[in-house]
Amino acid sequence: MQAKIRQQRIIDETINKQRVEIEQLSSELNVSTMTIRRDLTELEKQGYLIRVHGGAVAAESLVAETPYFNKASHHLQEKKAIAKEVLQILPENSRILLDSGTTTLEIIRLLKHREDITVLTNDIKLAVECLEGPLKIILTGGELQKGIGSCTGPSAEKLLSSVHVDLFFLGAHAIDPEGGITAPTLEKANIKRVMMRAAERTILVADSTKFSKKSFARVCGLEEISQGYTDAKLPEHDRDMFNKYMPIKYISTEVS
Repeated sequence: MQAKIRQQRIIDETINKQRVEIEQLSSELNVSTMTIRRDLTELEKQGYLIRVHGGAVAAESLVAETPYFNKASHHLQEKKAIAKEVLQILPENSRILLDSGTTTLEIIRLLKHREDITVLTNDIKLAVECLEGPLKIILTGGELQKGIGSCTGPSAEKLLSSVHVDLFFLGAHAIDPEGGITAPTLEKANIKRVMMRAAERTILVADSTKFSKKSFARVCGLEEISQGYTDAKLPEHDRDMFNKYMPIKYISTEVS
C-alpha cells in the first residue's frame, strides 16, 4: 500500500474514531509499528492529528479552555471526593499553593474554616470563597483572565518567586504520558511552573476526564509530580500506563 493511501486511511480512522492505536493500525494496514509511528509523526506535522501515548487523537481533540461557569458543575462528585482525600496529607500549620481550577475550589471549601493554614492562590474565585472565615489567603495579583478567574503575568510570578510553601496543589487541563501536563495558554503553563518551583512537593489533583489528552503549552513531565490524585473511573488500561510515570491514588465516589 502506498504511503499516501495508507496515511489517508489513518486520517479517516482518526476522524471517525477520535482515537487510534498504533498496534491496531499496524494490524489493519499490514505494516510495521515503526511505519505507523512515522506516519503519525508526519500527519501530526501536517496538523491532521495529535500524537498521544500508544497512538493518536483527532486534531480537534486538543483541549481548550472552558469558561468557569460551564465546567463548575461537571464531575462535581469526583472533584469533591478528590478534595476530601487530599486533605488527609495536609499538615497542621502548613503553607500551601492552590492552582486555579474547580477541583482546587472544592479543596478550599473544605479548608476555609481552618485557622492554622495559609493559602496562596492565583484564582479570585478561591479568594471570594473565603471572604468570611478565619483562613488566611494571599492572592498573587496579576492579569485577570476574564470568564475563568485566574491571574497570570509578571506581577504574579514576582510574588510567587519570593515565597516558599510546603505543598502545591496543581490542577490540569490535560495529562498525557509522553506530553506530560499541558495547559491551554503559555501564560498559564508558565505560572504553574513558577508555582512548582515555590513548593517542596507538587500534588496533582484532576478528575479522570483530564487523562490521555493534550492541550497547547507544556507545564511539566509526569515524573516531576510528587503524588497524583484522581477518581476511580480512570480505565485500568490507562492506570497501568500512567502508574509508570508517577504515583497515583484512585478515589472512589461510590457510596458504601
